Amino acid sequence: MSFSTDTPAFTLHRGTRPLLISMPHVGTHLPASVSQRLTAEARTVPDTDWHLERLYGFARELGASVLVATHSRYVVDLNRPPDNANLYPGQDTTGLCPVDTFDKTALYADGSNGPDDAEIAARRDAIWRPYHEALAAELARLKTEHGTVALWDAHSIRSVLPRFFEGKLPDFNLGTANGESCDAGLASQLLEQASAVPGHTAVLNGRFKGGYITRQYGKPQDGVHAVQLELSQCAYMSETYPFAYDEARSAGLQPALQGMLATVLAFVESR
Repeated sequence: MSFSTDTPAFTLHRGTRPLLISMPHVGTHLPASVSQRLTAEARTVPDTDWHLERLYGFARELGASVLVATHSRYVVDLNRPPDNANLYPGQDTTGLCPVDTFDKTALYADGSNGPDDAEIAARRDAIWRPYHEALAAELARLKTEHGTVALWDAHSIRSVLPRFFEGKLPDFNLGTANGESCDAGLASQLLEQASAVPGHTAVLNGRFKGGYITRQYGKPQDGVHAVQLELSQCAYMSETYPFAYDEARSAGLQPALQGMLATVLAFVESR
């Protein structure tokens, strides 16, 4: 199957301070060449990282750069390696161009109608590559201007997903690639802040240690500190269709996020 899209791969707001917030899974766009082959359920893109732009609505006022994906992860997953290597060996994951949902139901109405190698390469070139080129270029710009920079990879996920983990996830799932993508002291501060949020739970490098973006770009020795935050969606929204934003719950979460990002900025700006 051929692949084409008329929608740019991302939007980018360039900030003034040494922080880039990446949102690789908020996109919902499905080009016609993909959408027409999907099941009705898949076209509702249930595995989206819903409402993160709204939840992080304060980011521009902080002076952060914000990179936002436009296409659904069902088209191509921007947080997977370009060669589709499994980031969690021995554990079940979804791929660069997924063929099933997080609940392991088929995305494509005809099981044989998923993307072949040529289409996967075309999706990667049209969407994955431009996003990563923009991410790398913005980090380079900020590093040139400020010397030390932070990358915050913003994600969210349903709190209960038996395919990937047992039981219910903590609310704040911080990942630093087991300490390799970010200064250990900064990571500890962030965990302490998240753990102190009333009525919420937190973990560092638990089930989610950071995906391709955190691991690829986080190089503390070179002045780039990367953190992934996977939020449980029950902390700020409804986890069932139509996935409504919850003003009351999100209002309790936003000050914590602002505080954590302020900590990140204070750290990199002191370097």
